[in-house]
Amino acid sequence: MKIAIIGGGISGLTLAWYLQKSGVPYDLFEADARPGGNLHSLATPEGYLLEVGPNSLQLSAELEELLADLGLTDQIQDAAAVSQNRYVLRDGRYQILPSSPPSLLTNGFFSLKAKWELLKEFRKPAQPIDPTETVAHFFRRRFGPEIVDYAVNPFMAGIYAGDPEQLLINKTFPQLPALEQQYGSVLRGFAKSSKGAGRRRIISLKNGTQTITDTLATRLTSYQPHTAVTAISRATDGTYQLELKGLQGLEAAPGYSHLALALPAYAAAPLLETLFPQAATALAAVHYPPMSAVYSAYDRAAVAHPLNGFGALNPKVEGTYAAGSIWTSSIYPNRVPAGQVLFTTFVGGAQYEDAARQPDDAQKAAVHAELSQFYGIVGAPRWQRCYRWPRSIPQFDRHIVGAHAAAATLETEHIVTVANWRAGVGVPDCIRHARRVAETLATEQ
Repeated sequence: MKIAIIGGGISGLTLAWYLQKSGVPYDLFEADARPGGNLHSLATPEGYLLEVGPNSLQLSAELEELLADLGLTDQIQDAAAVSQNRYVLRDGRYQILPSSPPSLLTNGFFSLKAKWELLKEFRKPAQPIDPTETVAHFFRRRFGPEIVDYAVNPFMAGIYAGDPEQLLINKTFPQLPALEQQYGSVLRGFAKSSKGAGRRRIISLKNGTQTITDTLATRLTSYQPHTAVTAISRATDGTYQLELKGLQGLEAAPGYSHLALALPAYAAAPLLETLFPQAATALAAVHYPPMSAVYSAYDRAAVAHPLNGFGALNPKVEGTYAAGSIWTSSIYPNRVPAGQVLFTTFVGGAQYEDAARQPDDAQKAAVHAELSQFYGIVGAPRWQRCYRWPRSIPQFDRHIVGAHAAAATLETEHIVTVANWRAGVGVPDCIRHARRVAETLATEQ
């Protein structure tokens, strides 16, 4: 057995790491000079440490073990305590969102009507699982429309770049319909299944999340950067051959028993067109909406808001330009020059695609105007920068169903998929899935 891994993001690197530990031969090909894919930390000459991809990570058991394996435990940086507070815009001002079911009832964020809908959820009968049910429909029938407008909608836009009216509940949060089926009530299921479970630590690393993927790349014995896979073919014995384009031009790499596609669905699709055209069509249909991250720095004295939280999300019903902002300097104060605050504002996603396509200057101006309005900011930003994702986060909507079915079919042809469109969009999801795939492949030796 020898495995070709195509793509050197967190999924491909993690898969290679665990294959290497199990003694399974592999080659990992990455087209870019930089490993890490979406994990991209950027230190600027002005003294800012920016996260272009994930700003923070949930410390799952698998991530914690991987960090220990790589000798990075001492590099873990916990988010500041105030980051437990999450704000949501309501009636033109930011308010703290309740963080637990009990606080939903005691906090003044939701109306009495919404709280009554929450209480009624305990007595609503479970409905049969509908594979086409959207996130918005599920929450609306269980908890009422206000929860959808002011909690679900901003969360899905800010975290998943998504539209809850399109995302499927059984693909995005499959545990919720499972709780409804098992306990008859989602809230009752939460209460019974989460006893003794504390809140997961939110972390980064001292020099940014890219430290993880940089370190993985240096520990791998068969990692080949600057090497793009341009075509896949199959020999008469059933093994796969890759056409590679590297610094030395085109070459062939034959004799792989298995392929691992650690690529976005849109990048994997062209490689599959010749051998598996139906799978290619299904993967090409996965939607990746455009998004920009707009970084804005101000003098602390110019900002009236206390910024005592992780950040703030903007519900679609509030009619804002941006999906929300992370308060980077509140979470990790050492990532900005002294006396300044830094906002990471997200423009775009499935609900704001037109805004994501505007020029940098238009985005910067609109973000500054909105930040000034809601945070009481006086004066111009000290510094701003845009970073664009023409294709950001894969959407777990109706199109993902065909892609997941295609991935299952490809496994019968010794092609496995390890990427966030298959595993889940979070970094811990990708690590967990890649490790599981590595363990399965190791048993086939």
